[in-house]
Formats: sequence, C-alpha cells, structure tokens
Amino acid sequence: MKKTICLLPGDGIGPEIIAQGKLALEAVAKKFGHEFIFEEALLGGAAVDATGEPLPEATVDKCKAADAVYLGAVGGPKWDGLEPAKRAERGLLGIRKALGLFANLRPARLFPELAGACLLRSDIAARGLDLVIARELTGDIYFGAPRGMEKRNGKRVGFNTMIYDEDEIRRIARVAFKTAMGRKKRVCSVEKSNVLETSRLWRDIAIQTRMEFPEVSLEHMYVDNAAMQLVRDPSQFDVILTGNLFGDILSDEAAAITGSLGMLPSASLGESGPGLFEPIHGSAPDIAGKDMANPLGTILSGAMLLRLGFDMPAEAETVENAVRDALASGFRTGDIMEDGKTLVSCSAMGREVAARIK
Repeated sequence: MKKTICLLPGDGIGPEIIAQGKLALEAVAKKFGHEFIFEEALLGGAAVDATGEPLPEATVDKCKAADAVYLGAVGGPKWDGLEPAKRAERGLLGIRKALGLFANLRPARLFPELAGACLLRSDIAARGLDLVIARELTGDIYFGAPRGMEKRNGKRVGFNTMIYDEDEIRRIARVAFKTAMGRKKRVCSVEKSNVLETSRLWRDIAIQTRMEFPEVSLEHMYVDNAAMQLVRDPSQFDVILTGNLFGDILSDEAAAITGSLGMLPSASLGESGPGLFEPIHGSAPDIAGKDMANPLGTILSGAMLLRLGFDMPAEAETVENAVRDALASGFRTGDIMEDGKTLVSCSAMGREVAARIK
C-alpha cells in the first residue's frame, strides 16, 4: 500500500524523536510490503525562524495533501517573547484548526515492564492503568472569542472566553463512546457543571449522545475530583470524555503517573482528511541536540498512525510489541532509567525498536 506521511519535526527534541519514528515506520513498510513516502514541512519556532510565521501556508498545503501527519514537538523559550500571533505554539493550534482535528485521543497505559518507574504506590499501580482521554481540541477557552488584554480603570486585564456549542460537544462525545465500544464500554464525562454554564450544556449533550450507544455506561465527574481520582485509583477509568482545557491538564497528569511523559502517544482526528499523530510531551529544549530524549512516545504515536490513520492494525501491533520487547530487554532512556537496566541514547532506542520490527 502506498501512503504519504507529512513529517513536522518542529522544535527542540522534535527532529531527534521524529527521526526514530520514521525509522520504525520504514521498518514496518519493509516488513509488510508498503510504500511510505515522507514529505517534510516547517512548523512552530523552526517555521518562525525560516519564514516569520509559525504556520506557513506551504505547511498547511503539504499536510492537507498527505494521508497522515506525524509531529515531533513545538515551542521553546527562544520564541516566548514574540507577540501572541507569532509564538511557536500558534503553529500547532493553527494546524489542528486547518485540518479540522476536533478529537484528541490520548491513551495512558502503564507497561508492565515499567511498573518500577510508576509514580503511584505499588498497590495502586498493581490495579492497572489503561485508559484513553478523548479531549475536544478546537473549541473551549483556547479558541473562544472575545479574548485579549486591555486596560480597564487604569489596570491591565486579560480575558478569555470558554464557549461550546452543542454540535461541538456531540461530535467529541460520539468519538468517546465509539472508542469505549472497542474497550470496556465505560465513559466518564468530566466537566464543572456545578459552576459553569458551558459544563451544564456539556453534561446535557453527553447524556443525549449516550442514547445512541446503549451498551456503554456513562458517569459524570467534576474535573477537580477527576484529577484526584487519577492519582487515587486510575484503574476505575476506561474512557474519559472532556473539553479542551480540562483535557489538556488531565492528559498530562495521566501521562506523568505512568512514569514519564516520554512514553505516551496521541492522535488528533477530524471528520475526514489526514489525522495528526504526536507524542504528548513538549520540546524539552534543555536536552535538545544531546541524543537523550525518549523516542518511544513518538514511535507509539506512529503505531496510532498505522491503526487509526491507515487502518493497519497488524502493523500497529508489530510496532507496539517491538517497543515492549525493547523494554523487556532492559533498554532505557534517562527518563525511565532503573537500577540494573541499560541506559541508551534516543537514536539507540530507535534502532532497538526498528530491529525488533524487522
């Protein structure tokens, strides 16, 4: 099968981890007889430096023409002082919007091989951690208007608008329920309906949409309680349905308790067109260029690209098994290093996984 993948290495460690993700996909293509064509484009700070814009039109065009988009990381202190419209992160928000990617799926899974790196008590970790956060991605306070900074009564005031319409809520709810149908058939809708009108609408639409999926159970939880429950007993969750702001925070929390942000992948999907696949961590400028980053979250994002973007479940499982095998063989990057294991570089970990795919 012939497929085009647009690579967006981005900033910081982005180019290093994308190189290892590409290596894994090349191994998959060779093993299964596929042809993957890789195109590369600029995004974020790298795009600002080259073109003055965090999301050049040429990048949008390449992404739209591809079958999938594979992203490294965006941002860094170098660009933090720019005006808001020029900041590196605007490129990431912009490409999600340009591709209509409203659903972000972030699985958080504790690999048995990394149980010792889990930040939870051993008795809690033993109950298991295997959940998916379905986060709405193109609405909420990140995109709501009006927004800005101005002076009122001689004082500077910053303001943002949290806003959702029922169609935005319904479509991400359907993604969550469909995801749950392939898992344990349980959805927990997370909001703050005791104080927010937006969340009251969210709850109403979640209840309505659940009627389309009678096999799936639905419960509701306030976001502050959900944050506590994630560290108290994450085994109680299957699929968490939530908005953009709350999902941003909860997904990082879920990732951190597994032991490292470097381990977890994500997929951003729309109604049609290419999806965007990326690890959930940032650009880690402090270790950029040192070959120290953990590429496994990126490689596992490649597995999601294969499964969700290309409908290649066997190929995706091969990548996931290769990652587990590399971990079971004792290879570790610095962020997940344990006593008695073998410390390897970013590129060495990529080679270990690729060798196991082949």
